[in-house]
Amino acid sequence: MSFDPSLVDRVRGRVLRAGVDPTTSAVALALRQEGKVLGAVEVRQVVDEVRSDLRGFGPLDAWIAAPGVTDILINGPSDIWVDRGNGLERLDLRFRDEAAVRRLVQRHANATGRRIDDAQPYVDVQLPHRVRLHAVLPPVCDRLCVSLRIGQQTAFDLDELVTVGTVTPELAGLLTQLINHRLAFLVCGGTGSGKTTVLAALLGMVDHRARVVIVEDTAELAPDHPHVVTLEARRPNVEGQGAISMRELVRQALRMRPDRLVVGEARGEEIIDLLAALNTGHEGGCGTIHANGATEVPARVEALATAGGLDRTAAHSQLAAAVDAVVELRRRPDGSRYVSCLAVLDRDAAGWVKAEPAWQVDAAGGLRSGSGLERWQQLVGRPC
Repeated sequence: MSFDPSLVDRVRGRVLRAGVDPTTSAVALALRQEGKVLGAVEVRQVVDEVRSDLRGFGPLDAWIAAPGVTDILINGPSDIWVDRGNGLERLDLRFRDEAAVRRLVQRHANATGRRIDDAQPYVDVQLPHRVRLHAVLPPVCDRLCVSLRIGQQTAFDLDELVTVGTVTPELAGLLTQLINHRLAFLVCGGTGSGKTTVLAALLGMVDHRARVVIVEDTAELAPDHPHVVTLEARRPNVEGQGAISMRELVRQALRMRPDRLVVGEARGEEIIDLLAALNTGHEGGCGTIHANGATEVPARVEALATAGGLDRTAAHSQLAAAVDAVVELRRRPDGSRYVSCLAVLDRDAAGWVKAEPAWQVDAAGGLRSGSGLERWQQLVGRPC
């Protein structure tokens, strides 16, 4: 760029002071008011940079729209990483300075009615086009850090997950049985393991005559299904008012005649209402949960339920009656995601719920049965 970089800042300031939408003509007018004589290519560069800075994500715009991108991480103005499904890659991109990154975060936060500043040094907001933004300011963080989670505009179907190696062909058949037999299940795994992608693909296989009601803290699920209703929790505004909890939305969802009730991610006391709902005739309900593996899911559910007021015995009783199976996701050493285990829930001799692997994917990608096979056969042996 052959012009003074500060020119972009001055043009941006003119547009902001004018209080107009940063259209091409408005930015071009502000540039002419600066009295600079530039060539057509340079004018286009200034216009594009100012509009991107005021509307989009600056130098990240192309990556936000790129197919396959799931996450973009900003660790300061010149340390930017992207995940395209095969682990993190460093980008040869940079913002002009930290102030430019901070402006971007504040603009998007303000547009959703949230704030981020020295008094409130972090923010988590859902933006248009299925982009989720999380940011933390110093001194809480050693530098300004921004995480962008990019939801897929179109959901993968199960065949596509087989093609990319997330699901083995044999396991795809078992997951189809999971849906067709209306088993209640949880999808577990760590952050970024692909839980939302797999759950959306499975929901796409639900009978198209069924009504799917989804409750999410932040709307991310977009299954390819003709009858989906999504309820999204709401955080309090800057005055601390207007919050709507996941737990309340689960209750509301039960009044909306769901054929399949879905909780996008159970991370709090809403697990109690989900378990209760699945114990009242709502077959085929499902959700995602953070857990190290399928065998850890009962302990995770117990922790969430007891924190919400259930005692341990009640938590295990509710879980045993509500959930049939667990789909486990992991990441390979190269960063790719895959379904590693299909487990079933059953009680042990003491009455506590345990997860027993029915099918596991070995290191070579083969499928082998586990200790939960007999229980799995009982579940899928019942009439659809």
